[in-house]
Amino acid sequence: MRILLTNDDGIHAEGLQSLERIARTLSDDIWIVAPEYEQSGAGRALTLSDPIRVRRVDDRRFAVEGTPTDCVAMAVQQLIEGPAPNLVLSGVNRGQNLAEDVTLSGTVAGAIEGMALGIPSIALSQAMTYFHDEVVAHWETAEHFGPGVVRRLLEIGWPRDVIMNVNFPALAPEAVTEVEVTRQGFRDSHMRSMEKRTDLRGRDYYWTGFVLKPSKPAEGTDLKAVYEGKISVTPLHIDLTHNPTVAALKGLLGGAPPKLEAAS
Repeated sequence: MRILLTNDDGIHAEGLQSLERIARTLSDDIWIVAPEYEQSGAGRALTLSDPIRVRRVDDRRFAVEGTPTDCVAMAVQQLIEGPAPNLVLSGVNRGQNLAEDVTLSGTVAGAIEGMALGIPSIALSQAMTYFHDEVVAHWETAEHFGPGVVRRLLEIGWPRDVIMNVNFPALAPEAVTEVEVTRQGFRDSHMRSMEKRTDLRGRDYYWTGFVLKPSKPAEGTDLKAVYEGKISVTPLHIDLTHNPTVAALKGLLGGAPPKLEAAS
């Protein structure tokens, strides 16, 4: 099996090292194409207005000055010698990718690009623990359970227009309780904030970040599972159509286009 690894935290990220250790339990045919610089929050962004530059780190490892989507497209179309990969693994992200954040995640986007190119793809993320100013990521948890989860998913299989989004809880391996297949949740409070600052020349600038405030998620969601110390496995696809609204609008808006009323 030929496996392509990517991420959004960059070519030097500790999570990418964990992902390589996971992948090497499954195959020796590993290619790594990751961003030269961190691309967290890039979503499915493409580089269209600038050239994409590539640095070859070694025979099968490349750093790309672009987004995770760029990395996967470049890997499959330009960089990998011989057959295309049989599997794309994206991650292991430093921090969870749950609920509405999956639409922002470069980690998830890397997997989606793999799926768009016809390759089974899995996004993997490791939730973190926050102690005042210290952040702890239990990479050993992703490395302990990742090979088994990926192998079992490959045995089962999934539709071509779906990716698997795997999140490991912020716990040591011995404290993880189970794997749960979940649906995408939605937080009950806004999680991002903007902070205004002023530089030494008196000009304003802004930092954006996340508010570490737990929500109260519903049963069966990715959020709930990770909060409860479980490994969450969520099948995702990119059809954003809200079908109940489609059905409701068909009887109200369908047919001939409404005429523009002349102003009185």
